[in-house]
Amino acid sequence: MLRISLLRFLSLPSRSSSSSSLFFNPVSPHSHSQNMATSAYMTSSDSASSAKLLFRQLFEKESSTYTYLLADVAHPDKPALLIDPVDKMVDRDISLVKELGLKLIYAMNTHVHADHVTGTGLIKTKLPGVKSIISKASNSKADRLIEAGEKIHFGDLFLEVRATPGHTLGCVTYVTGDGPNQPQPRMAFTGDALLIRGCGRTDFQGGSSHQLYKSVHSQVRTC
Repeated sequence: MLRISLLRFLSLPSRSSSSSSLFFNPVSPHSHSQNMATSAYMTSSDSASSAKLLFRQLFEKESSTYTYLLADVAHPDKPALLIDPVDKMVDRDISLVKELGLKLIYAMNTHVHADHVTGTGLIKTKLPGVKSIISKASNSKADRLIEAGEKIHFGDLFLEVRATPGHTLGCVTYVTGDGPNQPQPRMAFTGDALLIRGCGRTDFQGGSSHQLYKSVHSQVRTC
């Protein structure tokens, strides 16, 4: 789906704890809000667990796609992952990984994208040790096909997989881990499932407006 070139994050109260969560997703075409994009993850508490997580937001203007780089910089290997890489920006992404002294271990997608070609395959040819990840429900190919409830570990940090179908049948949201050694507030990478003042289209790739509503309210808003 076509995505607008601004990204914002929401900090909303969690229903399961007193902490809040940050939702990372594209701005809706109907939103006129100012850009609140951030290139580094920081919290007001500045806790030791939050300091472990490096976060970078990257942008590809032709398809208005955001790619996210996460890494555990407190770990000796500084393992990292990329969420929703774009083929045209692979050299930029790899250059940044090397510049920051990180070891990229995963290139992963929130869903099968209709507006751009994923960069996971190209990244694997340039960095042979990298593994690709996508949901099993997407009926696509990857080194690791994930399902709801699984955890994707990078160093001492992890992402929790939540199934959020509706925009496409195979959409997932990646949520940073919950626990004393995980960064707070938690972060949810929703892909096109949830936008600011809107959501992804539901008229193709197995989309369903009813299912998307259920996904947002039962999986995303409960982070």
